[in-house]
Amino acid sequence: MSTALKSFLFGVAAVLCTAATVSAQDGMDVSVKGFVDTYHAMRIEAPNDWMASRSRVRGEFRLEKDGGGAFVSANLIYNALLSDQSGFQLREAYLYWGNSDWDIRAGNQIITWGVADGLRVTDLISPMDYTEFLAQDYDDIRVPVGALRARYIHNAWSLEAVLVPVPEFYKIPVDPANPWSMGPLPPEVRPDKTIGNMEYGGRFSCFLGGVDFSLMALRTWSKIPEIVDDHLGYHRITALGGDVSVPFGQLVFRGELADYIDDHGNHQGCALAGLDWYPGADWTLSAQFNQTYESGVQASLATLRISKALFNNALTLSTFAYADVKDLGLFNRLSIDWAATDQIHALVGFDYFHAEDGMFKAYADNSEIWLKLKYNF
Repeated sequence: MSTALKSFLFGVAAVLCTAATVSAQDGMDVSVKGFVDTYHAMRIEAPNDWMASRSRVRGEFRLEKDGGGAFVSANLIYNALLSDQSGFQLREAYLYWGNSDWDIRAGNQIITWGVADGLRVTDLISPMDYTEFLAQDYDDIRVPVGALRARYIHNAWSLEAVLVPVPEFYKIPVDPANPWSMGPLPPEVRPDKTIGNMEYGGRFSCFLGGVDFSLMALRTWSKIPEIVDDHLGYHRITALGGDVSVPFGQLVFRGELADYIDDHGNHQGCALAGLDWYPGADWTLSAQFNQTYESGVQASLATLRISKALFNNALTLSTFAYADVKDLGLFNRLSIDWAATDQIHALVGFDYFHAEDGMFKAYADNSEIWLKLKYNF
């Protein structure tokens, strides 16, 4: 067992012992869970090299008493390909307080808005980690932000306000040892850490007999860097938008709409329509179409998800595909998930890339087979 792993497990044990003592003395509720997983992927084309090889321990700890509490989520990672990705990683760490009418949360957290699946229209606060592009679980791609979030809930509606003092941005890999590298790139220049550069916004949500909709406004930054002169930079934007979700029997319609306005008055529009179908027999089918407009230029991205559970949900077959409609690019992840027990899962899959232009072109030779083992505790 590595020294780092021993230290991590010792730290976990110390936290558990301390939490158990506090719980026994003060009536505090203690929740501990997590998982151990290992993931390995190999390119199917020459030189048939490793695309990823990493293992991690994830721990999630929650202490709660009288409506208040603390949550911490952390990883211990060993990455055989990228040494700078190995080590201890604090993911979320926040305090919270609330009751049935309101709640407030402060600290490092993941904030999600909207109803899209794997696409971003109004979900603009927590950026993305592109260290392995889209070849990670979508939950792992999200980057936590240090934020203050307050929410008021009243019967059929809620109001949420968010303040992010120091914005986070997409993690763009530039290490030449990384098969998913986008480098070399010019140096990055981030906005100064000032009050005027903070992110802030609000979201109003309404729930009317199965029909859910939200309206949002957010003063934020573009999260993907752009080349400005001799460096990578970001520009300030105001985002206005909304989302809706409406069930029709076995179908659920989802939609999102947003307008991004920069400080020069330029507009970028984004619209998404999605349809989920639950026909029974453990089938799930979902399709989405996302259209972006900017200065007369259009970009279209579609997704398709199909999954089927077999043998009393012990085996799940699934496929999830992104299609770049304009440039005829494709990324498709096929996977088989075998649940040996509720805690132990073995997954195998195939990621297929195809593109001659557009967003998937850089990864046209990155098709891979992969294996993942996971133990939940």
